[in-house]
Amino acid sequence: MCSSHFKLKQSLCSAKKKNQKREFFSLFCFIRLKTPLVQSKEMAGIVVVFDFDKTIIDLDSDNWVVDELGATDLFNQLLPTMPWNSVMDRMMKELHEQGKTIKDIEEVLKRAPIIPRVVSAIKAAHALGCDLKIVSDANLFYIETILNHLGIYDCFTEINTNPGYVDEEGKLRIRPYHDFHTSSHGCSCNVCPPNMCKGLIIERIQASLAKEGKKRMIYLGDGAGDFCPSLKLKEQDFVMPRKDFPIWKLINENLDLIRAEIHGWSDGEEQEHILLQIIKAITVEENPFLSVDCKFQTIPINAVHETLPKALPVPY
Repeated sequence: MCSSHFKLKQSLCSAKKKNQKREFFSLFCFIRLKTPLVQSKEMAGIVVVFDFDKTIIDLDSDNWVVDELGATDLFNQLLPTMPWNSVMDRMMKELHEQGKTIKDIEEVLKRAPIIPRVVSAIKAAHALGCDLKIVSDANLFYIETILNHLGIYDCFTEINTNPGYVDEEGKLRIRPYHDFHTSSHGCSCNVCPPNMCKGLIIERIQASLAKEGKKRMIYLGDGAGDFCPSLKLKEQDFVMPRKDFPIWKLINENLDLIRAEIHGWSDGEEQEHILLQIIKAITVEENPFLSVDCKFQTIPINAVHETLPKALPVPY
């Protein structure tokens, strides 16, 4: 179990005044890092990266909060006038003025529908020593609230997302991961939103993993924004797109651009099965004499590859 201590890395020096510091750090790219987990040597080379909305929870977290707090009409009015990230910050201001509290928002988040079996899948991957990370276009307040409620916050070593924090007035503020008001993140992929390029985040993670000697990555996602990081994965990696969601369509239309092995999933049971079988397959490949014990069930070595779902074919 990792410590609750963490460091906040930011691209702006700390402001002199405490209230200024809260306002400034949220305007710049940041990641939430926690003390690295003690991992088994067998699994230390496996990194699993999850999207959040529609990959861990079974809906869009922004829409869920807006709808549950009765602000859908206002949201729909504002959406054509400004970027999504800016709309959500404005919505939090409007909800605060209507008397909605942080407690109200937390209670809505705690009852958000979860992908069935995703919690057990995350706990199993964590127990096997995989390094779990989140890359999401939601926000930190939403993600931390839900992960803590589900009891899986400590399974993750890193959360990459839009800053979300409670200001001195008790109002939730949501800021962009990349401050698109001052500059572009520079990604040429036309599916990335202005506030976040997940591909650039994956490249940063890959550079860090190279220094640590880690080699294999498994990426799970559903949205169009998950296509760019899929392009960054290498031949030894795996991408798990959610079937019949935007990323599935984009990958199928651009199979020649994907180097990673592709394994689609439709529901939580399939997601859990495929993820754990990939982890086992990697472990056996790199440790041919190792007996894999997953979720207290010993899997015969010769059965691992037989149970791994067939990959989506990639044309050459």
